[in-house]
Amino acid sequence: MVSGKYKSRRLRRVHVRTPGGRTVIHYRERKAGAAHCASCGKQLSGTLRVQNKTRKISKTSRRPSRPYGGVLCSNCTRELLKSRVRSK
Repeated sequence: MVSGKYKSRRLRRVHVRTPGGRTVIHYRERKAGAAHCASCGKQLSGTLRVQNKTRKISKTSRRPSRPYGGVLCSNCTRELLKSRVRSK
């Protein structure tokens, strides 16, 4: 029986062939999904695909340093700022 920490689907199961010819299961961390724009859903560029190691990475490396960086794509940001300026 496997240990309790391996019973959840938090870790993905990878079938690995050993040199002895057996197939065993290794448990590896899942890859994080890419960040998407909150407005149009387009995949964001300039953001990292990390799960739990976000704290260890510098803030400037995590996301673009512009308004709505890491939330909206550049096109949606541009349109939002244009509409805000025009409404004033």
